[in-house]
Amino acid sequence: MKFTLSWLKDHLDTDASLDEILYALTDLGLEVEEVTNPAARLSDFTLGKVVHAEQHPDADRLRVCKVATDEGELQIICGAPNAREGITVVVAKPGVYVPGIDTTIAVGKIRGIESFGMMASEREMELSEEHDGIIELPSGEVGDRFIDWLAENDPAKVDPVIEIAITPNRPDALGIEGIARDLAARGLGSLKQHDIVPVPGDFPCPVSVTIDEDSLDGCPVFAGRVIRGVKNGPSPQWLQDRLRAIGLRPISALVDITNYFTYDRNRPLHVFDVAKMNGDLRVHRAAGGETLTALDDKDYTFAPGMMAISDDTGPESIAGIMGGTATGVTEETVDVFVESAFWDHVQIALTGRALKINSDARYRFERGIDPEFTLNGLELATQMILDLCGGEPSEVVVAGTVPDHSRAYRLDAARVQSLVGMDIPEAVQRDTLTKLGFRLDGDMAQVPSWRPDVQGEADLVEEVARIASLTGLQGRPLPRLTAGIPKPVMTARQRRGQAARRTCASLGYNECVSYSFIDQASAALFGGGDDATMLENPISSEMSHMRPALLPGLLQAAARNQARGFMDLALFEVGPAFHGSEPGEQHTLISGLLVGRTGPKDVHGASRPVDLYDVKADAEAILAAIGAPAKVQIRRGAREWWHPGRHGQICLGPKKVLGVFGELHPKVLAAMDIKGPAMGFTIWPDEVPMPRKTGATRAALELRDLQTVERDFAFVVDADVDALNLVNAAAGADKALIEDVRVFDEFIGGNLGAGKKSLAVTVRLQPSQATLKEADIEAVSAKIVDKVAKATGGVLRG
Repeated sequence: MKFTLSWLKDHLDTDASLDEILYALTDLGLEVEEVTNPAARLSDFTLGKVVHAEQHPDADRLRVCKVATDEGELQIICGAPNAREGITVVVAKPGVYVPGIDTTIAVGKIRGIESFGMMASEREMELSEEHDGIIELPSGEVGDRFIDWLAENDPAKVDPVIEIAITPNRPDALGIEGIARDLAARGLGSLKQHDIVPVPGDFPCPVSVTIDEDSLDGCPVFAGRVIRGVKNGPSPQWLQDRLRAIGLRPISALVDITNYFTYDRNRPLHVFDVAKMNGDLRVHRAAGGETLTALDDKDYTFAPGMMAISDDTGPESIAGIMGGTATGVTEETVDVFVESAFWDHVQIALTGRALKINSDARYRFERGIDPEFTLNGLELATQMILDLCGGEPSEVVVAGTVPDHSRAYRLDAARVQSLVGMDIPEAVQRDTLTKLGFRLDGDMAQVPSWRPDVQGEADLVEEVARIASLTGLQGRPLPRLTAGIPKPVMTARQRRGQAARRTCASLGYNECVSYSFIDQASAALFGGGDDATMLENPISSEMSHMRPALLPGLLQAAARNQARGFMDLALFEVGPAFHGSEPGEQHTLISGLLVGRTGPKDVHGASRPVDLYDVKADAEAILAAIGAPAKVQIRRGAREWWHPGRHGQICLGPKKVLGVFGELHPKVLAAMDIKGPAMGFTIWPDEVPMPRKTGATRAALELRDLQTVERDFAFVVDADVDALNLVNAAAGADKALIEDVRVFDEFIGGNLGAGKKSLAVTVRLQPSQATLKEADIEAVSAKIVDKVAKATGGVLRG
């Protein structure tokens, strides 16, 4: 929405500066997007007078001028044909920036003679395209600022243009009067009252209007009148200047008047050339198949149910959106029919979208205009047409009735203060609503017809807070509900998520926050992409399914970074993934991804690629940070997107999986366009057992001063026996005494025979009661051998 400052002041009596108005607009919710202030770039130009001019001795087209300025007499070389003695000119002295030629004036020599400035043309100052000569002013004193002269003699050239963003719930701000009303309520002046005097008709309207019964919901009221004997020439300069300032092209007086009221009062209008009409006008729903060439010179075909305005020959206008060329006004137009109607916003939106038409009328009607201003808008337009184009008006014809949108809501002053958090006296609240057009009847606030967005008591609170300005809010601590030390705000799950994020960041990972939606192909790679997780109305094809894991989003982020030359990446994310569409069919994951190399080359020119032991260490560090038990098992058997021989599951038992780490399958990397091996991990924090003790105290430190003993065992087992099974069997021989079991050697071949291998382990024994004797050690060793034999069939290697 664009408007000029002078246009705003047609409705707002104010002495506020431009900056004060701009700040207030944004604070009121009408965010200022752009301000074009011609005066800002012309502020350094001053008026001067040429006191002497003579031919340049070395150039036929140059003249050497003596110019009187506020800094004395300056010598200026000028090539304009109208540079002569006695004229008042606009001077740019050295150091002044000239926007039209993007140059800062400096002292220079032209054909051997010094020049101390410049006399400007209109194009050089970006006032117009005129550049045949320098500006000649009919008045003005030497030294006066040029912008002051323009403000007094040609204010349109220095009129600031303001552009604001209008939210869909504020259709009243699509009229400059509505913007002025908000500013007046804020206290930046007073709203000017413009009396609307009905224009009496001199004769019965020769064009009648009817609305079909099935169309009254789409057009409750339609008003119009004929004005005959008009002269449709160019509109006056003031009107053309205003329309050009907001980006509209002046066309003719009749069209410019309708555009003026579209922006001035948020009242779209339309004029028909009566001589081109055939019979009366009828508002109806299209049967389907009717065609119309609109004013944008495009042909449109009506679908069944669309609103149309037709005469006896067929449609003449797409109702509320755009008129047709057949009955459009031209300079030869003599008699016109002026239309002012109220259209249903849903109907307008559906038609506009279906026909792909964007017009000022559609933009306003589909957001909602003032139904009670329908007849008043017609009267204002009639008076301006008579003033600018002459003519004789007919009586007004009206079909239908103005819809009743009256409603009232209770104003609870105490509740307003409680919700807003500011001390706003009741008198101020009532005065605010009154200035905004609400009518107060006791505690009930009658909503004005131009505010369709106000639909409840909460909206009254919003209006009071908006005008009072939420910048006046002061921070106040919430009162404690209970005395003493407050309980923790975060749940155990939230604390785990926080600990996981901090740990990942400390390990060098960068956090990603990706959408919970991914494309079907990526979801299928990770066990998802089925109908249960498909969105009914996705934003795009790349966001058609709920993600089954976090790794697809991390891989997509890695692919985007690799495409831009960033090959070494460490990314992580903490968030939900989904294995179904029902409530509760989601789970929280902690996932990380390593791609490329561990770091830049060292001084020896070497660096190594990331491997699964990097992600194993990181996964174990995160599990430790969120409270997972120290003793875990590493098993195989993860899902198909992991490399079959280069991964491991972190388990507390065969059925209790805490996480998985390893290299991602090459087919997944190829599908996701990832270059090089990629290592990842995924942790299920909800699977980590909660601590039995919830207190803040720690258990007593247990130190053992008894000597540890280590014994090595080499077992011959079948080649397909996992080392993990042997380690678990050995550790289970005496859980109280055996502290650790680790593999240190594997041997295949030799005299072991086919299908056999040797696994050597070190068992660490830590006594707690007494120093171990040889008999104790032998007894434990026998248990270990027995356990391993039963679990794996292994025998001690001879």
